[in-house]
Amino acid sequence: MIKCIILEDEQAAQKLLSGYIEKTSYLTCLGIFESGIDIPPKLLETADLLFLDIQLPELDGLSFVKSLQTPPKIIVTSAFSDHALDAFEIAVMDYLLKPFSFERFLKAVNRVKGSQEVVPYNDQTHYIYADKTTFKVKSSEILFLKAEVDYVRIVTYDREILVLDSLRNWKDKLSDQGFVQCHRSYLVRLNAIISLAPDKLQLKEHFLPIGASYKHDLVAAFKKV
Repeated sequence: MIKCIILEDEQAAQKLLSGYIEKTSYLTCLGIFESGIDIPPKLLETADLLFLDIQLPELDGLSFVKSLQTPPKIIVTSAFSDHALDAFEIAVMDYLLKPFSFERFLKAVNRVKGSQEVVPYNDQTHYIYADKTTFKVKSSEILFLKAEVDYVRIVTYDREILVLDSLRNWKDKLSDQGFVQCHRSYLVRLNAIISLAPDKLQLKEHFLPIGASYKHDLVAAFKKV
């Protein structure tokens, strides 16, 4: 069951959305609010999906979402297309232009449903030769990898290994093992990320930069784990 919150100040749109949710067997509505600051934080933490209008009293919808540390998945519902680019920069799942049909609504929520069906990551063992030593490292032990000129620094929970290789090669090796690029110089394991901020992320005691061109894919992947 996908738990939803409606953030919408127009009664007609509230009624439309709540009616569509009732018609969809795998959706349930936790509440309807006209302002983001009225949503109880604990209720927001339990939500899987937020139907978000942008033009709202007190605080616009996009600013509200940007203020959240770990927002739920977002489907924007707006009468205007002007904000679409800004919306997709915060990795919204879809952008519905009012008035929208039940068919279009269903297409959007099916995308959210599909994103929750996560395929388990492979946990492969890698034999890494560096400094005349062969290290046995599992993918699940790696926190991140950093490109350093002709080398790659592999940082695990208990060691760092500097190996003559390229980040591109490691990105290919780890493509089905839960890693994503957050910056041109960094590859991170998604399950190791503790928090995401607008320009950095945290893994254990490490804080890594987030490159602008990688942010959308990073946030979308982070919301799936």
